[in-house]
Amino acid sequence: MTALSRQLVAVYDFLEHLWEHKRTERMIARVLITVFLAALLLIELSRLGLLPERLATLLPTSHFYAINVAFSMLLGLEVFGLVFSLASSVSVSVGKQFEILSLILLRHSFKELVHFSEPLHWNSSAETVLHMLSNAGGGLAIFLLLGVYYKMQKHRAITCNIEAATHFIASKKTVSLLLLLLFSVIGIIDGIRYFSGTSLNNFFSLFYTILVFSDVLLVLISLRYSSDYPIVFRNSGFAFSTVLIRLALTAPPYLNVLIGIGAILFAIGITLAYNRFEKPETTGAPCESV
Repeated sequence: MTALSRQLVAVYDFLEHLWEHKRTERMIARVLITVFLAALLLIELSRLGLLPERLATLLPTSHFYAINVAFSMLLGLEVFGLVFSLASSVSVSVGKQFEILSLILLRHSFKELVHFSEPLHWNSSAETVLHMLSNAGGGLAIFLLLGVYYKMQKHRAITCNIEAATHFIASKKTVSLLLLLLFSVIGIIDGIRYFSGTSLNNFFSLFYTILVFSDVLLVLISLRYSSDYPIVFRNSGFAFSTVLIRLALTAPPYLNVLIGIGAILFAIGITLAYNRFEKPETTGAPCESV
Protein backbone atom coordinates (compact mmCIF):
# COMPACT_ATOMS: atom_id res chain seq x y z
CA MET A 1 0.00 0.00 0.00
CA THR A 2 1.04 3.59 -0.54
CA ALA A 3 1.71 5.95 2.37
CA LEU A 4 -1.63 7.70 1.72
CA SER A 5 -3.52 4.41 1.77
CA ARG A 6 -1.93 3.44 5.07
CA GLN A 7 -2.89 6.80 6.57
CA LEU A 8 -6.48 6.45 5.39
CA VAL A 9 -6.70 2.93 6.80
CA ALA A 10 -5.29 4.17 10.12
CA VAL A 11 -7.92 6.93 10.27
CA TYR A 12 -10.67 4.43 9.45
CA ASP A 13 -9.47 1.95 12.09
CA PHE A 14 -9.35 4.70 14.72
CA LEU A 15 -12.88 5.91 13.92
CA GLU A 16 -14.26 2.37 13.82
CA HIS A 17 -12.70 1.54 17.19
CA LEU A 18 -14.08 4.78 18.64
CA TRP A 19 -17.54 4.11 17.20
CA GLU A 20 -17.77 0.53 18.50
CA HIS A 21 -16.47 1.36 21.98
CA LYS A 22 -18.91 0.66 24.84
CA ARG A 23 -18.42 4.19 26.15
CA THR A 24 -19.62 5.56 22.79
CA GLU A 25 -22.72 3.36 22.92
CA ARG A 26 -23.61 4.67 26.40
CA MET A 27 -23.02 8.26 25.31
CA ILE A 28 -25.24 7.81 22.25
CA ALA A 29 -28.04 6.40 24.41
CA ARG A 30 -27.80 9.40 26.76
CA VAL A 31 -27.87 11.84 23.83
CA LEU A 32 -30.99 10.20 22.34
CA ILE A 33 -32.80 10.32 25.69
CA THR A 34 -31.80 13.96 26.20
CA VAL A 35 -32.90 15.00 22.71
CA PHE A 36 -36.24 13.21 23.07
CA LEU A 37 -37.02 14.84 26.42
CA ALA A 38 -35.76 18.24 25.22
CA ALA A 39 -38.00 18.03 22.13
CA LEU A 40 -41.01 17.24 24.32
CA LEU A 41 -40.19 20.17 26.62
CA LEU A 42 -39.66 22.66 23.77
CA ILE A 43 -42.90 21.65 22.07
CA GLU A 44 -44.81 22.09 25.32
CA LEU A 45 -43.23 25.50 25.96
CA SER A 46 -44.11 26.51 22.40
CA ARG A 47 -47.73 25.46 22.91
CA LEU A 48 -47.84 27.56 26.09
CA GLY A 49 -46.39 30.58 24.26
CA LEU A 50 -43.29 30.74 26.46
CA LEU A 51 -40.74 30.72 23.63
CA PRO A 52 -39.56 33.54 21.33
CA GLU A 53 -41.74 33.79 18.24
CA ARG A 54 -38.90 32.99 15.83
CA LEU A 55 -38.07 29.78 17.69
CA ALA A 56 -41.72 28.85 18.14
CA THR A 57 -42.33 29.01 14.40
CA LEU A 58 -39.70 26.30 13.89
CA LEU A 59 -41.41 23.91 16.29
CA PRO A 60 -44.46 21.72 15.58
CA THR A 61 -47.52 21.74 17.81
CA SER A 62 -47.81 17.97 18.30
CA HIS A 63 -45.80 16.21 21.02
CA PHE A 64 -45.70 13.15 18.78
CA TYR A 65 -43.16 14.99 16.64
CA ALA A 66 -40.60 14.34 19.40
CA ILE A 67 -40.81 10.64 18.53
CA ASN A 68 -39.97 11.46 14.93
CA VAL A 69 -36.96 13.53 16.05
CA ALA A 70 -35.64 10.70 18.23
CA PHE A 71 -36.15 8.08 15.49
CA SER A 72 -34.50 10.32 12.89
CA MET A 73 -31.42 10.64 15.10
CA LEU A 74 -31.42 6.89 15.72
CA LEU A 75 -31.54 6.26 11.97
CA GLY A 76 -28.71 8.72 11.43
CA LEU A 77 -26.61 6.80 13.92
CA GLU A 78 -27.51 3.53 12.19
CA VAL A 79 -26.17 5.04 8.95
CA PHE A 80 -22.84 5.51 10.69
CA GLY A 81 -22.86 1.79 11.49
CA LEU A 82 -23.74 1.06 7.87
CA VAL A 83 -20.74 3.04 6.64
CA PHE A 84 -18.40 1.02 8.84
CA SER A 85 -19.99 -2.26 7.70
CA LEU A 86 -18.94 -1.57 4.09
CA ALA A 87 -15.39 -2.63 4.91
CA SER A 88 -16.44 -6.05 6.19
CA SER A 89 -18.34 -7.72 3.35
CA VAL A 90 -20.94 -6.89 0.71
CA SER A 91 -23.54 -9.19 2.27
CA VAL A 92 -23.16 -7.63 5.72
CA SER A 93 -23.43 -4.14 4.21
CA VAL A 94 -26.59 -5.02 2.28
CA GLY A 95 -28.11 -6.58 5.40
CA LYS A 96 -27.39 -3.39 7.31
CA GLN A 97 -29.17 -1.39 4.61
CA PHE A 98 -32.27 -3.55 5.01
CA GLU A 99 -32.08 -3.06 8.78
CA ILE A 100 -32.19 0.70 8.23
CA LEU A 101 -35.08 0.34 5.76
CA SER A 102 -37.12 -1.59 8.36
CA LEU A 103 -36.46 1.18 10.91
CA ILE A 104 -37.44 3.86 8.38
CA LEU A 105 -40.76 2.08 7.79
CA LEU A 106 -41.36 2.01 11.55
CA ARG A 107 -40.53 5.72 11.71
CA HIS A 108 -43.12 6.35 8.98
CA SER A 109 -45.68 4.62 11.21
CA PHE A 110 -44.86 6.89 14.13
CA LYS A 111 -44.97 9.96 11.87
CA GLU A 112 -48.63 9.23 11.18
CA LEU A 113 -49.37 9.89 14.86
CA VAL A 114 -49.23 13.65 14.21
CA HIS A 115 -52.63 13.27 12.53
CA PHE A 116 -54.14 12.24 15.88
CA SER A 117 -55.14 14.59 18.68
CA GLU A 118 -53.77 14.54 22.21
CA PRO A 119 -54.53 12.58 24.33
CA LEU A 120 -54.45 9.77 21.79
CA HIS A 121 -57.87 8.53 20.73
CA TRP A 122 -59.68 7.57 17.54
CA ASN A 123 -60.39 10.71 15.56
CA SER A 124 -58.52 10.13 12.32
CA SER A 125 -59.40 8.68 8.98
CA ALA A 126 -59.11 4.98 8.30
CA GLU A 127 -56.49 5.79 5.66
CA THR A 128 -54.07 7.12 8.30
CA VAL A 129 -54.42 3.94 10.33
CA LEU A 130 -53.95 1.80 7.24
CA HIS A 131 -50.73 3.69 6.44
CA MET A 132 -49.48 2.98 9.97
CA LEU A 133 -50.32 -0.70 9.74
CA SER A 134 -48.81 -1.00 6.27
CA ASN A 135 -45.48 0.57 7.24
CA ALA A 136 -45.24 -1.27 10.55
CA GLY A 137 -46.16 -4.57 8.91
CA GLY A 138 -43.60 -3.98 6.17
CA GLY A 139 -40.91 -3.26 8.75
CA LEU A 140 -41.81 -6.48 10.58
CA ALA A 141 -41.74 -8.52 7.36
CA ILE A 142 -38.28 -7.21 6.47
CA PHE A 143 -37.11 -7.89 10.04
CA LEU A 144 -38.24 -11.52 9.76
CA LEU A 145 -36.78 -12.00 6.28
CA LEU A 146 -33.46 -10.56 7.46
CA GLY A 147 -33.15 -13.54 9.79
CA VAL A 148 -33.44 -15.83 6.76
CA TYR A 149 -31.01 -13.67 4.76
CA TYR A 150 -28.28 -13.71 7.41
CA LYS A 151 -28.55 -17.47 8.00
CA MET A 152 -28.07 -18.13 4.28
CA GLN A 153 -24.82 -16.18 3.98
CA LYS A 154 -21.74 -18.23 3.08
CA HIS A 155 -18.72 -16.01 2.58
CA ARG A 156 -16.53 -17.20 -0.27
CA ALA A 157 -12.99 -15.86 -0.52
CA ILE A 158 -12.49 -13.32 -3.28
CA THR A 159 -8.71 -13.73 -3.11
CA CYS A 160 -6.22 -15.75 -1.09
CA ASN A 161 -3.28 -13.54 -1.96
CA ILE A 162 -2.28 -11.65 1.19
CA GLU A 163 -1.14 -8.51 -0.62
CA ALA A 164 -4.23 -8.39 -2.84
CA ALA A 165 -6.50 -8.93 0.17
CA THR A 166 -4.78 -6.07 2.00
CA HIS A 167 -5.28 -3.74 -0.98
CA PHE A 168 -8.94 -4.79 -1.28
CA ILE A 169 -9.60 -4.06 2.39
CA ALA A 170 -7.83 -0.69 2.07
CA SER A 171 -10.00 0.19 -0.94
CA LYS A 172 -13.21 -0.61 0.92
CA LYS A 173 -12.09 1.42 3.94
CA THR A 174 -11.28 4.38 1.69
CA VAL A 175 -14.77 4.25 0.16
CA SER A 176 -16.24 4.04 3.68
CA LEU A 177 -14.33 7.16 4.76
CA LEU A 178 -15.60 8.98 1.68
CA LEU A 179 -19.19 8.05 2.54
CA LEU A 180 -18.64 9.10 6.14
CA LEU A 181 -17.49 12.51 4.94
CA LEU A 182 -20.47 12.88 2.60
CA PHE A 183 -22.86 11.79 5.35
CA SER A 184 -21.44 14.42 7.71
CA VAL A 185 -21.62 17.18 5.08
CA ILE A 186 -25.23 16.33 4.17
CA GLY A 187 -26.20 16.24 7.85
CA ILE A 188 -24.62 19.64 8.54
CA ILE A 189 -26.29 21.22 5.49
CA ASP A 190 -29.69 19.81 6.50
CA GLY A 191 -29.18 21.14 10.04
CA ILE A 192 -28.39 24.63 8.74
CA ARG A 193 -31.38 24.54 6.38
CA TYR A 194 -33.70 23.45 9.21
CA PHE A 195 -32.66 26.21 11.63
CA SER A 196 -32.80 28.80 8.84
CA GLY A 197 -36.42 27.83 8.19
CA THR A 198 -35.89 26.56 4.64
CA SER A 199 -37.22 23.28 3.26
CA LEU A 200 -35.21 20.13 3.81
CA ASN A 201 -34.09 17.42 1.43
CA ASN A 202 -35.11 13.87 2.19
CA PHE A 203 -31.86 12.94 3.91
CA PHE A 204 -32.20 9.16 3.82
CA SER A 205 -33.35 9.08 0.19
CA LEU A 206 -30.35 11.20 -0.76
CA PHE A 207 -27.96 9.04 1.20
CA TYR A 208 -29.33 5.83 -0.32
CA THR A 209 -28.87 7.37 -3.76
CA ILE A 210 -25.21 7.87 -2.92
CA LEU A 211 -25.06 4.28 -1.66
CA VAL A 212 -26.21 3.04 -5.07
CA PHE A 213 -23.12 4.59 -6.65
CA SER A 214 -20.83 3.37 -3.85
CA ASP A 215 -22.13 -0.19 -4.19
CA VAL A 216 -21.50 -0.14 -7.94
CA LEU A 217 -18.02 1.27 -7.25
CA LEU A 218 -17.28 -1.61 -4.86
CA VAL A 219 -18.45 -4.11 -7.49
CA LEU A 220 -16.00 -2.59 -9.99
CA ILE A 221 -13.19 -2.55 -7.41
CA SER A 222 -13.77 -6.23 -6.64
CA LEU A 223 -13.18 -7.03 -10.34
CA ARG A 224 -9.52 -6.13 -9.80
CA TYR A 225 -9.21 -9.15 -7.51
CA SER A 226 -11.68 -11.64 -8.98
CA SER A 227 -13.81 -11.90 -12.11
CA ASP A 228 -15.40 -15.17 -10.96
CA TYR A 229 -18.94 -15.18 -12.40
CA PRO A 230 -20.86 -16.12 -9.21
CA ILE A 231 -19.12 -13.35 -7.23
CA VAL A 232 -19.68 -10.74 -9.94
CA PHE A 233 -23.36 -11.68 -10.33
CA ARG A 234 -23.92 -11.75 -6.56
CA ASN A 235 -22.35 -8.36 -5.93
CA SER A 236 -24.13 -6.81 -8.92
CA GLY A 237 -27.44 -8.29 -7.74
CA PHE A 238 -26.91 -6.86 -4.27
CA ALA A 239 -26.20 -3.46 -5.85
CA PHE A 240 -29.55 -3.72 -7.66
CA SER A 241 -31.31 -4.48 -4.36
CA THR A 242 -29.90 -1.15 -3.14
CA VAL A 243 -31.65 0.53 -6.07
CA LEU A 244 -34.93 -1.10 -4.98
CA ILE A 245 -34.42 0.15 -1.43
CA ARG A 246 -33.93 3.67 -2.80
CA LEU A 247 -37.17 3.37 -4.78
CA ALA A 248 -39.01 2.09 -1.70
CA LEU A 249 -38.05 5.24 0.21
CA THR A 250 -39.75 7.51 -2.32
CA ALA A 251 -42.69 5.30 -3.32
CA PRO A 252 -46.24 6.10 -2.09
CA PRO A 253 -47.83 4.18 0.82
CA TYR A 254 -48.39 0.46 0.30
CA LEU A 255 -46.18 0.40 -2.79
CA ASN A 256 -43.13 1.34 -0.66
CA VAL A 257 -43.71 -1.74 1.50
CA LEU A 258 -44.17 -4.03 -1.51
CA ILE A 259 -40.94 -2.75 -3.10
CA GLY A 260 -39.04 -3.08 0.19
CA ILE A 261 -40.19 -6.68 0.72
CA GLY A 262 -39.50 -7.44 -2.95
CA ALA A 263 -35.98 -6.05 -2.54
CA ILE A 264 -35.09 -8.35 0.35
CA LEU A 265 -36.71 -11.34 -1.37
CA PHE A 266 -34.52 -10.54 -4.37
CA ALA A 267 -31.44 -10.43 -2.13
CA ILE A 268 -32.41 -13.79 -0.63
CA GLY A 269 -32.84 -15.21 -4.15
CA ILE A 270 -29.40 -13.89 -5.13
CA THR A 271 -27.91 -15.53 -2.03
CA LEU A 272 -29.64 -18.84 -2.79
CA ALA A 273 -28.33 -18.83 -6.36
CA TYR A 274 -24.83 -17.86 -5.19
CA ASN A 275 -24.73 -20.69 -2.65
CA ARG A 276 -25.45 -23.19 -5.45
CA PHE A 277 -22.15 -22.12 -7.02
CA GLU A 278 -20.23 -22.37 -3.78
CA LYS A 279 -16.82 -24.02 -3.95
CA PRO A 280 -14.80 -25.50 -1.12
CA GLU A 281 -12.78 -22.82 0.67
CA THR A 282 -9.11 -22.76 -0.09
CA THR A 283 -6.98 -23.62 2.90
CA GLY A 284 -3.64 -22.05 3.66
CA ALA A 285 -3.25 -18.35 2.94
CA PRO A 286 -5.74 -15.93 4.50
CA CYS A 287 -8.58 -14.92 2.20
CA GLU A 288 -10.69 -11.78 2.06
CA SER A 289 -14.39 -12.71 2.03
CA VAL A 290 -17.12 -10.94 0.08
